[in-house]
Amino acid sequence: MNQANRLHQVASQLKATCNKCSLSNLCLPLALEENDLERLEDIVLQGKIFNRGEHIFDQSTPFKSCFAVRSGSVKTSIITEGGDEQVTGFFMPGELIGLDSMATDNYACTAKVLERTSVCEFPVEKLEQLTRKLPELQHHMYHLMSQEIQNSHQLAMLLSKNTAEERIAALLLSLSSRFQRRRMSPTNFSLPMARNDIANFLGLAVETVSRVFTRFQNQGIIKARGREVELLDVEALQLVTRDFARQGCR
Repeated sequence: MNQANRLHQVASQLKATCNKCSLSNLCLPLALEENDLERLEDIVLQGKIFNRGEHIFDQSTPFKSCFAVRSGSVKTSIITEGGDEQVTGFFMPGELIGLDSMATDNYACTAKVLERTSVCEFPVEKLEQLTRKLPELQHHMYHLMSQEIQNSHQLAMLLSKNTAEERIAALLLSLSSRFQRRRMSPTNFSLPMARNDIANFLGLAVETVSRVFTRFQNQGIIKARGREVELLDVEALQLVTRDFARQGCR
């Protein structure tokens, strides 16, 4: 096979990627026609790999792209004025990172991969040009940004008013629903983040997180071993979360 044919074959395989991706219904609008999807695929840099601990982007660096997680997991964090890290979110396959920076020149946070992770990159300049031509895509981006704002509000309420038990129950239920949307088990899953990241995210001490996990386990609500978690009584978790039972957090 000559080089021209090989390049054509590779290009054809790449163009089919979004259409065949099992996560496309999560990170792309369902209303896109095949021709429109091909126009989107033309601007996407697909399948970039990052190893555990690497940064996809850093806070305050020039904002250039949004990223969709294809596999693995990512945490976002900011450095406070006091120099401390504050975890702001966890992202799983099918979710987009960087939307909170769309209205600024620089990234609002740092995105660090928690395990070997594959992402698709959407250069923002090309994405903005395409959204002006594709109303369905533009509407979808507005919807995703609206979700980001809602998640921020829910997190602020969660951290300001709720007990440690309520915070951890809300996080477990959020992860459960997100795994379910990916057609994975909503009751048996591996936590993508370490407990110190959970503690940081929820505004708790690591020891408090461990005590609550132990308490839930003694009550027969969950079964936990390391990062492996089984939700034994989802209704009990929902009762713990009160108003957050159906809202979750991210």
